[in-house]
Amino acid sequence: MRYTVLLMGLIGILLNIGAAQAKDSIPANPLSFKQWLEELKREAREQGISENTLAVALDGVQPVPKIIELDRRQPEFTQTFAEYIGRRVSPARIELGRKKMAEHQEVLTKVGRDMGVQPRFIAAIWGMETNYGRYTGGYYVIEALATLAYDMRRPAFFRRELLRALEILDQGHIDPKNMKGSWAGAMGQGQFMPSSFFTFAYDYNRDGRKDIWVDQADVFASIANYLKKHGWREDRTWGREVRLPENVEELWEKVKQTEPPRSCRRALKHHSRQLSLKEWSELGVKTIYGSDLPDVGDRDFKASLVMPAGKDGPAYLTYRNFRAILSYNCSNYYALGVSLLSDQLK
Repeated sequence: MRYTVLLMGLIGILLNIGAAQAKDSIPANPLSFKQWLEELKREAREQGISENTLAVALDGVQPVPKIIELDRRQPEFTQTFAEYIGRRVSPARIELGRKKMAEHQEVLTKVGRDMGVQPRFIAAIWGMETNYGRYTGGYYVIEALATLAYDMRRPAFFRRELLRALEILDQGHIDPKNMKGSWAGAMGQGQFMPSSFFTFAYDYNRDGRKDIWVDQADVFASIANYLKKHGWREDRTWGREVRLPENVEELWEKVKQTEPPRSCRRALKHHSRQLSLKEWSELGVKTIYGSDLPDVGDRDFKASLVMPAGKDGPAYLTYRNFRAILSYNCSNYYALGVSLLSDQLK
């Protein structure tokens, strides 16, 4: 037992050394922050950003050590599926979600109808991302992105996002002092990165501003637009929990993929091949209540099987809309969290 303790201690030391070496392997920026900022301003001017925006947005901006600390110590995902769902699809979040849907029923219904996305899914993403707008992040987005762009871990990516954030300010969508978000630069009640803002943010009330921070119509329409542009169908749901036949290992050998798709590979590599509901029925898959799967009469209606807690945990058949949710965050836990929360908000 003593040797086991010593061995575990040695492993811990080696892991800490490895983590320290990984941190040390990221070089320091050869420019001072002041020099770097002048270069950034030059590039921004070339892209048409006004002097006034540059002055107001970048005045007093400095690297934030806390952001680098958060970036360096992003933890590996260690929660079990049950723990994740228990915390994110909690009774408190379900109750608050129902209250918020009732509070914003008129605008949610109208946005859902016009955008072609069921309100419960808009609300579920809203709830998962910021607890229905309660926690949108307290960092000044320009300063957060400047910190990460000056850092040398992913400078090109965050520099592009910073320039796009300056463009958002230059177009007058939000005042600089109100441009708050996460330490990594995700903004507003739907947590859009600046590049996603230009692709998916939606000016629902046509006032010339895409206000994903405060205006609920724009918030809901932007979330819906994101899903719609990733193939969402309003006449379908996300999928369903199912009951598998007894020999799960044998079933999985029949349906497993030989080559996972390239897009969202991190999540979809854990899915089976896509089969029709008829094919799943022929393999012995039932609804969670033990009844036959529905006959949707659509050859193109495919479903893939995922077992997020392994073969002894719950099993889900996921449809096309599930993959649209994965585009928001490429994580099976996240997409199932949204999906199961949406069922509770239905």
